[in-house]
Amino acid sequence: MRFPRQVLNEVKWREDMEISRCLVSYVHRGAEGDTRTIAGDEIEHLGRSFFRAAGSLIPYHRIRLITYDGRILFEG
Repeated sequence: MRFPRQVLNEVKWREDMEISRCLVSYVHRGAEGDTRTIAGDEIEHLGRSFFRAAGSLIPYHRIRLITYDGRILFEG
């Protein structure tokens, strides 16, 4: 089983992939359907337990879906 952090790091560092082509959907309380989706290029930093986007720290366990060009890389 691959975890969201592993998937995002792989996409970030592989020469044949671009993080900007990812979409990341995560639990965001208060948003419509309690889910928010961002493009990979909105991710500012991939930390150990959290990633930072738009100045907010989001724990990896909130990630529900990662796609790359429409292909599912992670679903949880």
